[in-house]
Parts: sequence; C-alpha cells; structure tokens
Amino acid sequence: MEEAWSTLSVAGIPLGPPLVALFDALGLFRVFTTPGFILLLSVLVVAIICCTIDRTPRLWHSLHHVVVEQPAGFFDPVLPERSRLAAGPLDPDAIAAAFRARRFSVRRATSPDGSVAWVYGDRYQYLKLATLLTHLGLIAFLGAGAVSAAAGFETVVFVGVGQSAPVRPVGTPGNLLVKVLDFQAPRRADGTFADFRTDLAVYRDGERIARRTIRVNEPLELEGYRFHQNTFGPAADLTIRDAAGALLWTGPVILAGEIAGRPQGFLTIPGTATGLLIVIDRAAEGGSRLVVQGVVDDPATGGTRTLFQGALAPGEEARPEQTGGVAIRFEGTSAWTGMVIRNDPGQPIVWAAFGFLIVGLVLTFYFPRRRVWARVEDGTIALALLGDRHVDLGREHRAVSELLLARGALPAAEPLPAAAGVAGAAPGNGSGTSRSRY
Repeated sequence: MEEAWSTLSVAGIPLGPPLVALFDALGLFRVFTTPGFILLLSVLVVAIICCTIDRTPRLWHSLHHVVVEQPAGFFDPVLPERSRLAAGPLDPDAIAAAFRARRFSVRRATSPDGSVAWVYGDRYQYLKLATLLTHLGLIAFLGAGAVSAAAGFETVVFVGVGQSAPVRPVGTPGNLLVKVLDFQAPRRADGTFADFRTDLAVYRDGERIARRTIRVNEPLELEGYRFHQNTFGPAADLTIRDAAGALLWTGPVILAGEIAGRPQGFLTIPGTATGLLIVIDRAAEGGSRLVVQGVVDDPATGGTRTLFQGALAPGEEARPEQTGGVAIRFEGTSAWTGMVIRNDPGQPIVWAAFGFLIVGLVLTFYFPRRRVWARVEDGTIALALLGDRHVDLGREHRAVSELLLARGALPAAEPLPAAAGVAGAAPGNGSGTSRSRY
C-alpha cells in the first residue's frame, strides 16, 4: 500500500512521500491495530454485552410467563384476530387436540365453578431467545478480530525454484522453512494461464514435515499455518565466480520488479560490494537476453556509480575483466512463486461466530412466535391470536378456525361480519400483527 502511494505525483510534483509519511503517522496503513480502532472496538463489545445482559431477564420473563386465563374483554370481537364459533360437539379436549395438530404446545385452565375453560396454544415459545445467539455472534466476530490482531501472523515470501526461505524471522524457536521444489504455470491454447501450482516442502530443524502441490484455492495447512499460492514471476538463473574460480552464487535471482515493462531484479554479489541490477529483455534475433549492470556505492556523491554493463544470452558467460572481477554466467530463465503464509488463531472463532449469527437469524426470522387462546363458555368458542411481527396472523387465524370447523365446530349462532375468510369472524381481522402484554 505504501509503495502505491509513494509514487504519486501531480503536475510533476512528488506528493507521494509526504502523503505516505502523513498516512503512516495517522496509522492508516495499519488501521486495525491502531489504539483508536482498538478502543472503539472495545467500547462496541462492552456496549453489546451490557445491552444483552440488560435485555435477557426481561426477554426471558416475556417468553416464560404465560397467562392462560384471559378475561372476556380479551376476546372482544372489535379487536384484531378475534372470532367466535359454536362449539358443537367440540369440548376442550378436542380443541387442545386441534391446536396440537397445528404444532402448538398446549396449556389449559378451568374456572373454579367449571363454567369457563381456556385452551392456550404456543408455537416457538422460546425461539425468540435466538436473538441472544445473534448478539453472541457479533461479540465473537469482534473477539476474533482482537485475537487475530494480537496473536495472528501473516507474511508474503517470494521464493525461486530450488530456493528456501524462513517463515518467521531467523532465530525464532521452532521456525519453519519453506522450499520450492518446482513451479508450473501451464498455458491454454490462447496463451492465457490455465493454472498456477507450486510443489512446496516445509522443513523444521532440517527435517521435512510436509509436502504438497498448492494452488490458488488449495493451500497447504500445517500446524495452524496456511500456505497460499498468491503470485509468481520470472527468475534469472546465474552462476557467479570470482577471478580465482571460487563459487560466489548459483541459483535463481528473483525478478519481482519492473523497468520499462521488463522484469527486473537486484542481487548483492556475495563476498563483494558490488550490486547487480538484472533485467530480462528480448533479443533482436528472438529469445531472451539478460541485461546486467554492476553498481557500487560512491562516497563522493552519496549515491552509486556504474561499474560495468552488458548483455548475456542464455548459456553465455562474462569474463571477470569485463564484469568487475567476477565471472557471470547466465544459465537461463526459471520462475519464482509468491506465497501468503498466515497463522490466524482467530479463524475458528470467526466460524463459530458465523454459525451463531446464521442460526440466530434463521430462528428469529423464520420461526416467529405465535399464540392462540380459546375460551369455551356456554357452547361458544371465542378465539384470539397474537404473534410476532413476522407472523401472518390472518393466515394462522384462518387455519385454526378451519381446522375447528372441520372437526365439528359450527359458525357462530349469531353471525358477525366476516373477515379474513373466517365464518363468524369479528371486524378488523386481517393479516396485520397484533401485540399484547399478555
């Protein structure tokens, strides 16, 4: 991110460096670990916890405390979702059986003199507690972020074929070492890449503990680490010897940079003060050539000066007198692979949080609570329904009434204006939601 901003310029004025310095001072390149963000995250977690603790007792009381014996006014036909039926042959036992057929859990009560009986049905009574799962999921998500920020690890490594690199800084106890045994990027007939795959081995204390071919969506997982195939590029295979023939370097040089649209890399030749700037270019006769430029520090100017410059074809070697006292042989081109290596202890918490959120939302929105009361008195069944906001109470009312009619109930002896398709239903019935403190 810093590199992208550092090259910004407007009308030839380089604005990138001061902007990078400003953004870095404000912590914008690492916003998720800044004290301000952590403070806000902590306040949000505490607020959710306090809200949940405050709400839970009242929520439990509203779900657990049920009033079965409702007064006659509760069944007043002017209220929404009220209706009356003639009991006919139905008694409270038959009404309770009908409610159970609609998957209501049933409770019953009878007045002291036995003249009035109540049958109460409740479906999904306690599922509104699922909102607590949603709260728990939010807390777990935020907690996972804190764990990942505090204990998580992520790095990007570029490794040439045949090369190795440590996962954590050198000297870390029990450190892992990755080695790229091979890399393949086959192309389709149209020239596009069909796949990117790295034959990767992982070592600890000199012993190989894992090997796998990784792809973009098929990482290697080992001891909490995930090794992801992320990028790739060309490399130049060099053999460098000193004037006496002693080997100074052999292997690929990663060309992860770019100059004038051409792959570029840099190597400080071991045992010397010479830096080697390398660019892969296309030869005039076809194929590729390696452009090399040797540079050394120039104390007089505080910069660098060019020691030598030239071009090599594959298999060609530059003599020491041409290249600052070292012999450079261009063996050919190969590839390097870039991997994202991540160890995120917060990941299991994220999956648990995801589960809590999904389960909580599904139970809350797809299984809303609905309740039905039947008051049986003098051969009449008075019905009343209440439900949460997502319940189609008109539909539920019709289903209950039609079931009672099918089992022997009769339309009310003194018909009332019908609503919602229920014979003998009270005015005001419909599919709207009714709420009550009962």
